[in-house]
Amino acid sequence: MTNADLKRVLYVDDDPMLRALVRLLLEKMGGLVVEDGCDPGQVVAQARAFGPDMILLDMNLPGRSGLEVLESLRAEADLRGVPVVFVTAGATTEDAARYRALGAAGVIAKPFSPATFLTRVRALWQGGGG
Repeated sequence: MTNADLKRVLYVDDDPMLRALVRLLLEKMGGLVVEDGCDPGQVVAQARAFGPDMILLDMNLPGRSGLEVLESLRAEADLRGVPVVFVTAGATTEDAARYRALGAAGVIAKPFSPATFLTRVRALWQGGGG
């Protein structure tokens, strides 16, 4: 995959200010099409309808963990191959390794620098770890 292939990103987080910031960064600076949401119970349906190239997912969502949402996404044949990156606070190196072992493409730690966020997303898209 190349940067040119990344066009559509779904971002799921219960913080509306952070969703607005991420949307701004990805749309205005990255030229990407972004859909966001906050309901972990709707992620699978939202992903099916939107068709994202990548999903950015908070680990701590109301009612369900990000790992539970990831498991739901991986259970769907049409969504299994979509890279999921956790955007979360407090993840240790060990947590990040465990998340990758469970099928995540990587982790972006909160708080993140707006200046480097897009670079991290693109690096993870290209398989640059994280």
